[in-house]
Amino acid sequence: MLAALPVAVLVIDPDDRIAHANAGAEQMLNLSERLMVGQPLDAILPPPGAGGARDGFGFAAFDTEITTARGVRMRVDFVEAGVPDYPGWRTVTLHTAASSRRLGRSGDQSSGARAAVGAAAMLAHEIKNPLSGIRGAAQLMGAGELTQLITTEVDRIAGLIDRMQEFGDTRPLPLASENIYPLLAHARRVAQAGFARGVRIEERYDPSLPPALINRDALTQIIINLLKNARAAVCAERAALITITTAYRHGITRSSGPDGRRVPLPIEICVIDNGPGAPADIVEHLFDPFVSGNPEGQGLGLPLVDKLMRDMGGIVQYAREGEPVSTVLRLLLPRAAT
Repeated sequence: MLAALPVAVLVIDPDDRIAHANAGAEQMLNLSERLMVGQPLDAILPPPGAGGARDGFGFAAFDTEITTARGVRMRVDFVEAGVPDYPGWRTVTLHTAASSRRLGRSGDQSSGARAAVGAAAMLAHEIKNPLSGIRGAAQLMGAGELTQLITTEVDRIAGLIDRMQEFGDTRPLPLASENIYPLLAHARRVAQAGFARGVRIEERYDPSLPPALINRDALTQIIINLLKNARAAVCAERAALITITTAYRHGITRSSGPDGRRVPLPIEICVIDNGPGAPADIVEHLFDPFVSGNPEGQGLGLPLVDKLMRDMGGIVQYAREGEPVSTVLRLLLPRAAT
């Protein structure tokens, strides 16, 4: 029964040692049950708050940051409770707190996304046609600095409208079984030949990763967008570093619709940078259109990443993790059927 629970659960014996860890705990702590069983709880997961508050009668800390013994920081709801009829035994459950920081969309955000799609379609129709007329009139004025300024600005606005139109494309993406590594290699070459020239990009790949069920063009665009964001984030770092990692994650699923059926998302791709991360006041809205921590940003890159990920049946997450702390944009995708 513990294995089937959708939250991380640790069972602690009277000697304060871990007796059992379910799949959710293995995933969240990135440790196998075999390695955790028999270890003192503090050696794996130092509980938050003062030790005196944990009196054996239950303890809870909501939306609190904890650091695992391996240096991974996470924001969780930490709940400790005794086990009835088994004196001294207790359970520790971990719920991911403020999940809207990490997941691309909640139910309420989806309605906001639909409103943004409608606004994008309306703006594209109402603005783009007049822009063509303005550009044509400017060209009739003949060559000159003012003409060049007008046409440049019109082209810039038209490009922004083109990007907004991508939100209005509701056609289902064609998905196929693909090896993600050629796509990652292509995105890295594009980055290092252009916007990320001179920035160190490291790769830490799981060579045994199976094919993913994706759209090639969509995933390529997603990775390039994330690399652009990472490059902007490390522009002030003396030792700028971007890392691309892959892994196979057991136990991660998402709801596939109103029937409640859950789909596994074991294929993980992370784009990590050693920049300062998103400003605290916009973290909760990072995947909303027109929200950006970059003064020169338009706030469309991450919302488009989120849309394309959902179109492929996956999710994108934002987190600040590790020691030293880094920014992690995590993509979770379905595995292709064998």
